[in-house]
Amino acid sequence: MKRFIYLALLLGISSANAQENISYQKPSSEILDLVDVKVAPSVLIDESKDFMVLRYRDSYKTIAELSEIELRLGGLRINPKTNIGSRTNYYNDLKLINLKETNASPKPVTGLPENPRLANFKWSPDQKKIAFTHTSQTGVEIWVLDLKKAVVTKLTEAKINANMGDVINWFEDSKSLLVKMISEDKKELIDTENSIPTGPTISVNEGSKAQNRTYQDLLKNKNDEYNFEQLALSDLYKISLNGDKAKWLGAAMFGSISFSPDGKYVMLTTVEKPFSYLVPYSRFPFKTTIYSSKGEMVQTVLEVPLIEELPKGFMAIRTGRRNLNWRDDKPATLIYAEALDGGDPEIKVDFRDEVFELEAPFNGTPKSILKTINRFYTIDWANDNMAIAMDYWWNSRNTKAYVFNPSDASQKAKIISDRNYQDKYNDPGNFVHKRNKFGNYVLALEGDNAFLIGDGYSEKGQYPFVDQLNLKTEKTERLYQSTYEEKIEDIQDFDPVNKELLVRIESKTEYPNYYFRDIDKAKLKQLTSFENPFKSIQNVHKEVLSYKREDGLELSGTLYLPVGYDANKKEKMPMILWAYPEEFKDKASASQNTQNPNEFTYPYWASPIYWVTKGYVVLDDASFPIVGEGETEPNDSFRKQLVSNAKAAIDAVDALGYIDRNKVAVGGHSYGAFMVANLLSHSDLFAAGIARSGAYNRTLTPFGFQSEERSYWDSPEVYYKMSPFMHADKMKTPLLLIHGEADNNSGTYPMQSERYFNALKGLGANVRLVIFPKESHGYRAKESILHMLWEQDQWLDKYVKNRKAE
Repeated sequence: MKRFIYLALLLGISSANAQENISYQKPSSEILDLVDVKVAPSVLIDESKDFMVLRYRDSYKTIAELSEIELRLGGLRINPKTNIGSRTNYYNDLKLINLKETNASPKPVTGLPENPRLANFKWSPDQKKIAFTHTSQTGVEIWVLDLKKAVVTKLTEAKINANMGDVINWFEDSKSLLVKMISEDKKELIDTENSIPTGPTISVNEGSKAQNRTYQDLLKNKNDEYNFEQLALSDLYKISLNGDKAKWLGAAMFGSISFSPDGKYVMLTTVEKPFSYLVPYSRFPFKTTIYSSKGEMVQTVLEVPLIEELPKGFMAIRTGRRNLNWRDDKPATLIYAEALDGGDPEIKVDFRDEVFELEAPFNGTPKSILKTINRFYTIDWANDNMAIAMDYWWNSRNTKAYVFNPSDASQKAKIISDRNYQDKYNDPGNFVHKRNKFGNYVLALEGDNAFLIGDGYSEKGQYPFVDQLNLKTEKTERLYQSTYEEKIEDIQDFDPVNKELLVRIESKTEYPNYYFRDIDKAKLKQLTSFENPFKSIQNVHKEVLSYKREDGLELSGTLYLPVGYDANKKEKMPMILWAYPEEFKDKASASQNTQNPNEFTYPYWASPIYWVTKGYVVLDDASFPIVGEGETEPNDSFRKQLVSNAKAAIDAVDALGYIDRNKVAVGGHSYGAFMVANLLSHSDLFAAGIARSGAYNRTLTPFGFQSEERSYWDSPEVYYKMSPFMHADKMKTPLLLIHGEADNNSGTYPMQSERYFNALKGLGANVRLVIFPKESHGYRAKESILHMLWEQDQWLDKYVKNRKAE
């Protein structure tokens, strides 16, 4: 073991890399034509279904946009010039459809700013208006859309502070907004790159265990602390739609803001000191205080210290009040949970959590309303005597749903669902909600009947449904189930009174569009007519392939044949296998098929589907379950199961006669990249690999990773066996490594790829490392994405399609 550690250290500091000095490249026209397209808009629909708002955006940012100034502080990425998240996705156009008109078509929204960069959309309580932000060259402004007039108007100057989110909150009358503005107390930022240090940075621990994941973008020194505070500081202002402005509350580091259902109170969370260099700002100290709607302090209801230390395990949580929210069906009642196990999942108790409510003015004795067997998750409220709570427990993948009487804790809660949440075939669906008199969403009830919308996965395929569930008798009646065999009908919403569904329908070749479905009259009304922008691949053969692993586990993957492929001739083509491992605690759930061949073929930026235009067979989203039943952890046999999954996939496609199994590539992103490196090190199944934004040395993530909650010191052999870096000497297959220089994902910092490349280079492997400037864990800039596709195409062409016989 010492020899491997010594070798790793030597290779880790090696910097004698051969460099290629090239500019951004573009892939061939077959791929480029599928990337450079205008995508359909996203939609917003009001509760009464009068209007549909279409929000348009560009598919990608530019490298110039990603190169704008960025500060990375406490887990945030901020543009200090504009005071909004530097990675914010923007919409650049709005259109409106009046759903009450016959054959209505999209109409332009007038009054939009020049070069719109729109975000943070928020409905008014009466749903007649939508407020949103526009980021100009100098800062963030508030604008408001009047739905009836289809006109937007500017409400503020570019002085909004959107750095901490929750920028816009409407007052109950829908005539004014509570917004965060750059504080008058804000001071000039420190230029941390050019400032002269005043001393060292010192961290201390006096025996406490603080086992945290490898977070990125953390504060590093006093200058970072200072800059974080200045950027987080806001003043709260009440802004009327007529332009009147009044300071509502003075400077603080405001986080979340929420009005009580009746609009008479406001719950404010503020970030406090001391800050931390170990955890992101979400675990800094914070305080939650209730104010009146006039800005008068009512009661501090929660003060949480710095959270650097938690018990071990994914289900560990802090003690004290948590999940603090308003009760949706009451004017002003707070709901929260407290751990009954000290937040430690190792402690055995009958109930993990207890749920309380606290009525205005929030200074009385909290009332216990429920205890949950697992960790409390959420509550769907209905009325004084009816609510549904849900809990979950990661280690067993269990979730329970309880019907209970929130007015009488002496009545025992009734468990109406107790299942493995990875069991998609028996998923009852999600409850249907409606807006109540407060404008909040509560259970849509008719008498004792609630309604559920389900995805409808089964052994026979996917058939989404709507069920009626009697909460007293627990009897279920199916009100509707899609019968499409060649399409997917995704049920977005259900109106129990009018028996009307809002659905989105798509097929392999039909772009998703929205419809109203009248269940009683069996009528379908089309609302949108978005065109298919990917017509060059619309006739590609696509099917869900089912096959078995050597241990009998059922697997599946979506199989695409090349454009123009003659299935009768069965010419043997190269293949790309793309996958992402997933951990399970039982074989039954692991074997379920949740892929649908009728899903629209959408080649997004990270997709391997582009290569059907270049003569490749593609097996996308191939099942790669890692199963550990009972006391056995999935990762105890990670490598063996990986190789078994890969071999089963290749065997299945090869048995159909489509591929040359000597010309198969494997690819993956993030944990999929980790999978790729392991497969190439421990099997001879592949001609080449593509690994993007991965982690390869698990000793650099010693306090857990992915779904592994054991630390390195708990199970060093697992960390060693699973780390491709430790087995770099076994790499004999060409590997393309790609990484974003600004990756902020926990554990996949760019050093992982750099050190792995150095190790492979030092050992004589065939490897190429591409680092994209400014890119994070997922790539955003059009230039980066086009170059990534070019790199992959060149690699596949050289080492797979034109692989020489050995």
